[in-house]
Amino acid sequence: MGARKQRSPDLATIAVHTGAEQRDSDLPVVPPLYQSVNFIQDVGTGEGLRYPRYGNAPNAELVQARIAALEGAESSVLLASGQGATACALMALLRPGDHLLASAFIYGGTSQLLTTEFTALGIDVTLVNPLETRVWRTHVRKHTRAIFLETPINPTCRVLDLRPVSYVTKEAGIALVVDSTFASPINLRPLEYGADVVIHSATKYLNGHHDILGGVVCGTSSYTDEVRQKMKLWGQAPDPFAAWLLERGLKTLDVRVQRHNENAMRVAEWCAERKEIRRVHYPGLPSHPDHQIASETMSGFGGMMAIELTGGARAAERFLKKLKLFRHAPSLGGVDSLVSEPRFTSHAHLTPAERAAVGIPDGFLRLSIGIESAADLIDDIEQALR
Repeated sequence: MGARKQRSPDLATIAVHTGAEQRDSDLPVVPPLYQSVNFIQDVGTGEGLRYPRYGNAPNAELVQARIAALEGAESSVLLASGQGATACALMALLRPGDHLLASAFIYGGTSQLLTTEFTALGIDVTLVNPLETRVWRTHVRKHTRAIFLETPINPTCRVLDLRPVSYVTKEAGIALVVDSTFASPINLRPLEYGADVVIHSATKYLNGHHDILGGVVCGTSSYTDEVRQKMKLWGQAPDPFAAWLLERGLKTLDVRVQRHNENAMRVAEWCAERKEIRRVHYPGLPSHPDHQIASETMSGFGGMMAIELTGGARAAERFLKKLKLFRHAPSLGGVDSLVSEPRFTSHAHLTPAERAAVGIPDGFLRLSIGIESAADLIDDIEQALR
C-alpha cells in the first residue's frame, strides 16, 4: 500500500488548534492571557514593536490566525466590535468621491453608519433591494469601489446567492464585501463563492457566550494591512482579555454551530404548524424562498430564525412576557436562546411602513436558537403562545 495522502484538517480541528500548535515541554495547553499594554522592545530597532493598539498583542495574533484559517483567508484583523470591523473594512476600500453599492437589507446599525457617517465623509452610498433581478449590475457606476451585503440577512433570514454578485464585481474590478455573522465559517465561507472580504461580529457565534464585544475582517494580507491601519488610528483594537475569551469560544465553534443548526430546524418545523404563527422565516424549511440557494452554498442552515405572530404587535408583547427559557435580549449567536423584537432594537429608526417594506411587520420576532434541549425550547414557545 502507498503512503496515505496528507489531508488538510477539518474546520472542527482548526477551531481548536490553529495558531497555538506549540509542543514544547512545560508549556501550558491553554494559551495564557497576556493582560499587558506594554512589551519590552529591542534597543536600536523598530522591528518587532508589539503594542495592543496595533493589533499585534499575543492573544489577538492567535485569534487572527485561527479565524483566517477558518475562513480560508490569507489574513484577518481582530477589532473591538462588529460595527468597528464594518467601518474599518469599508474605509480601507473607500475614499471621498467613491461610490458604495450596498444591500438595503442589512443590520440597522450598519445602515445608519452608511447613510449618515459615510455620506458625511463624501462617500456616495446607494442602497438597493438585493432580491431584485440584475440590481447589482444595473447600479454599478464608474466610481463604484465595492458592493456590501449581508447573508443570511438580519433579521429576515433571507439568503443571497453570492455567485452572480461576484461575477459583477470581478467584471467591474471592485470588491465584494460580505457580512457573514449569521452563518459563521462553519455554515458558510463567502470567499469560496467569490467574496473578497468577510466580516463577522465576533460578539455573536465566533465567541458564542454573550460575554465579549469583538469584530473581525478577513481578506488578503495587503488589504488587512490597510484595515489594521484604520484600526490603529481610530482606536478600534480589542482588549487582550476579550481576545483570550474569543479564542476559548472558538474551540467549541463547530460543535456549537452544529447544535444550533439542529435545534433551529426542529423549532422552525414545529412553529410552521402553529396557527398562532402566520409565517416562519428559516432557510432550512423547503417553503423558504431561498431554500435552494442555502442548500447549495451553506453547510448548515444556522441557528437564526424569525416568526410573525398572527396577532401582530399586541400578540408579540404577550408572547414575550410569557417566555421562560428564551430571554428577551437584543444580541444573538450564543449558547443561550434569545428573542428580540426588531421594531424596538435594530430597526427602531424606521417607521412601521418602512419596516414592513423590508420584511419586518409588527408581530415579527427574531429568535436566536441556543444549544438547550430543542424539546424544552418548543415547550417554552408553546406555553407562551397559549
